[in-house]
Parts: sequence; C-alpha cells; structure tokens
Amino acid sequence: MKTLLSHLTEEQRRALGQGWHRLVDRAPARVGFWLLALLIGTGAGFAAMAFRKGIDWLQSILYRTDDVAHLHSHAVTLPWYWVLLLPAAGGLIVGLILDRFTREGRVRSVADVIEGAALRDARVEGRAGIASFIASWITLSSGGSSGREGPVVHMAALISSWVSDRIGATGITARELMGCAVAAAVSASFNAPIAGALFALELVLRHFAMHALAPITIAAVAGTVINRLEFGGLTEFNLGTDSALEFYVELPAFLILGIVCGIVAVVLMRSIFLAEDVGRTLWSRLRLPRWSQPAVAGLLLGVIALKFPHIIGVGYETTSAALTGQLLLAQAILFAIVKTAATAITVGGRMGGGVFSPSLMLGALTGLAFGEIATGVFPEVSGSQTLYALAGMGAVAAAVLGAPISTTLIVFELTGDWQTGLAVMVSVSLSTAIASRLVHRSFFLTQLERRGMHLAAGPQAYLLATFRVGGVMRELSDERVDLNSCRKLIADSIYIDAKATLEDAFPIFEKSGVVFIPVVTFPQDGTEPELQGALFYLDALKSYNRALAATVREEHS
Repeated sequence: MKTLLSHLTEEQRRALGQGWHRLVDRAPARVGFWLLALLIGTGAGFAAMAFRKGIDWLQSILYRTDDVAHLHSHAVTLPWYWVLLLPAAGGLIVGLILDRFTREGRVRSVADVIEGAALRDARVEGRAGIASFIASWITLSSGGSSGREGPVVHMAALISSWVSDRIGATGITARELMGCAVAAAVSASFNAPIAGALFALELVLRHFAMHALAPITIAAVAGTVINRLEFGGLTEFNLGTDSALEFYVELPAFLILGIVCGIVAVVLMRSIFLAEDVGRTLWSRLRLPRWSQPAVAGLLLGVIALKFPHIIGVGYETTSAALTGQLLLAQAILFAIVKTAATAITVGGRMGGGVFSPSLMLGALTGLAFGEIATGVFPEVSGSQTLYALAGMGAVAAAVLGAPISTTLIVFELTGDWQTGLAVMVSVSLSTAIASRLVHRSFFLTQLERRGMHLAAGPQAYLLATFRVGGVMRELSDERVDLNSCRKLIADSIYIDAKATLEDAFPIFEKSGVVFIPVVTFPQDGTEPELQGALFYLDALKSYNRALAATVREEHS
C-alpha cells in the first residue's frame, strides 16, 4: 500500500484523502438512513397486509363466506336484497365518515401522495388520510368496485409524513422517505418488490435519482418479505397454461391491441371524471347532503351486482378467469363494459378505493376479447388467447397509471410469466403513448389538473405554485420599496394578495410590464386593501430559478 501511495502525486494523494474523509463522514449517516428506510418499509408493509386481511375478514362476515377468493361465485347464492342493500349501507357509512373528517368529502389516494411529494414537502393529511383508509376499507368490503392500492399508498405516505415530522426531515430526505413507504406498500400489496421500487420512483417521486434507489429497494424488499411470510411466495394469478407467441408474425396484433387498450383506458378514466362531474352538478342543484352521494352510488352498485356480481370488490376472480381463458367473447365484452360503469360509479361517487385493480381486470377482459377475435381470424399464426389477456392487462393498467415500466413489471410479478415480455412491452408502450395524449399523462395527474395543480407539465409549471407572494416580497421598510409608486399602482388596480402564489403573480408582470407589484392584504370588514410590501420581478425569478436548480440537483444526484 505504501509503495502504491509513493507513486501518486501530491494532488492525487490530497484527492484520495478527501474522498476517504467524505466516506467516513457520510457513510454512517447513510447507513442510518437505510435503517430508517427499513423501519418505514416494515411499517408500511404491515399496514398493507393489515388492510388486505381486514378486507378479507369483513367481506367474509358481510357476505357470509369463508372463501372470499370466490366471492363473486358465492354472491349469486345470497338473498337479492342483501346483495342490493349491502353496498348502499357501506356507502352511507363511508359518506358519514368522509363528511365528518374531510374538508371536501372525498377520499385521499395516490394523487394526493403525488401532490404531497411535489408541493407539500412530502407530507399528506393525517386526519383525512386515516378517514380515507377506513372509508376505503368499508367500500371494498361491502361491494365497492375499486382497488386497494390507492388507500394503501396513501396510508404508507401518512406513515412517512409522521416520521418526517418527528425527525424534522425536509426536501430530498422527506421525499425519499415517502418513496420508501410507497415502495413497501405496493410490494406488500402485490408481492412485487421490483415493481414496488420502480412504482415509487416512476409515479410518486417521478425521477430515477441514484441516491434514492438503495433505500427504496430496501423498503420494497421489507414489504415483500412481510407479504410472503403471511401469504407465501405464490403469485396473485396462475395462468395455468404456457403462453406462446409467434414472434415475427403475431407482433403486429399486439401493436393493435396496445392501441385498443389505450382507448379503453381513456374511456375508463373519462367515465370516472364524468361520474364525478355529474354527481357534483346533481348534488349541487338538488342541494342534497354530500354524505348521501356514496350511499346512492352504493345502491346503484347493488342494482348492477344483482345481475353482475363480478363487479364486487377488486375483482381478482374474474381477472383470473380472463387470464386463463375461461370466459367467452360475449362475456368478456359485457363484463368489461359493466366493470367500467361500476368503477366510475364507485370512484366518481366518492366511495373510495383505487383504480389499479379495476384497470387490471378491465385490461385482462379487453385482451381476452381481442385475443378471441385475433385467434379466430388467423388461427394458423396465433398463439394463446391468454397471452392477449396478459398483454391487455398490462396495457390498460399502464395507461391509467401513466407508469409503463413499473406496471409492466407488476404484471410479470403478479403472474410469474416472464417469457412473454416482448408482447407485453409492445402493447404497453402503444397504449401509454396514446392515452397520455388524450388525458394529462395519467389518471392521477389528470385528477390534479382538474384541481388546478399542473404537475403533468413538469416542475417548470408547478414550482411557481409552491411560493407564496408574502414569503418573497420585500417589506415596506426596504429602501427599494417606493410607497408612492405602490399607491399609484394600487389605484390602477395593479396589486396582488399576499396569500397568492408566484403562479398568480407572473401573469400580472407579463400583462402590466411593471418592475414590481404592490402586495396587499384584504381586511375582513371589506375596506380598502392594506399595503404590506412589494414583489419585485427579479426576486420572483431568482426564487423560481433556485427551485428549478434544486429539482435538477435532486433528479441527477
């Protein structure tokens, strides 16, 4: 070692020494952070497992069965009034919970986690989050037609928010902790460690920074171990037969399937948004109490379930039937239409739950129907219909989530079939490309866009909304603030509220061409606005540029 060091120049020795000291200084802290990631991953994994087992337990009681895996088959043996009224009763309880514990009377889910990571220093609402978790549990147990990943992801983010508050974590650290929690929750929910880690990076953090990979992977593994200790290492779906693919001849069919699935995904998303708009307009015009909306949605679901019990819950029994080719063409098409309507009523009717499991079921049905047609028209060059169902499942889910990489891996890990990757990837890429141009990239980002949060356009669009004018303005005591000029601008109606954001301020700068904008507050008695300071264009630009630079550093660190 001494001989080696003797051949180094003084500059090289200095660099080597600095590197060693940096390693000594930072390694313990990083190892400590990985331990924290492990603990958060464990907590999120147990939360996901408890949610899944809680749904099974309550479903077994409400639907009087010990085999919730075949709930749809069992539901046809129940009295008609029980199938009809159970979702309505569940919806009523959900409505009362959300009305009491949330501001808007809606459940929190993945979109709120994405918002928290981008705009709220990796924090989500605690009170509303717990209420949403309970409401979604009741929804899925009593007959709601949605998925369990939404409430699980939000609960995981709630755990990371609590930890971040306890240790005072902010910025990159808080977002990494949130990514760890989400990765563990997804991994524990679907027994999919690789997809869980990439889900957190691709969908929540929305970047693949190398520094986040290790702790998020550790958390994902922790969540998976918890799942496998309780449920074993089995995949969620058993395809039963080997998939086959005539690679060169059959690939064009999977391109077409991707286009079809992209359109189906858009129909599902827009159906949910339409249901939300119709419900909001109807309840506003009739002046109905908002707690009644989930109850009415549940009653509608009960009516549908009388004829189509496969809409109840996450729908894994029907998804499995589609993946193993146990449904006829007409059944697959009809079930897909009914499932779309049921999911729109559940989610749009504010009952709770996620959209991932419904999109898996809808995709499997779409793929099976497409495969039945394709193999019927070209039987001599076609593989199995179940391969189309597998590709369709990934294609619709990827388009809805806007996460093609993690969704593709989730499909592989849910089925254990890694031999048909080319077909799935082709369909997923086409469906995602089409759907992202017809909505704001994904279901969750479109939800945020409808709330006025422009996260789909990237940090250059949403970062302005993170700065309050009152935090960037110069006080009246600052020598650059000209009081006479401020009063003249206020008289010309050029001013801005101190509670507004830079997103509101920049259009005023562009329209008026002024160097600064007077910042005011509005007294409660309705009198004239009171001058508080001045927002200078240069100060606003500097704050914006610093935020952009910090985002770039985080994504490339």
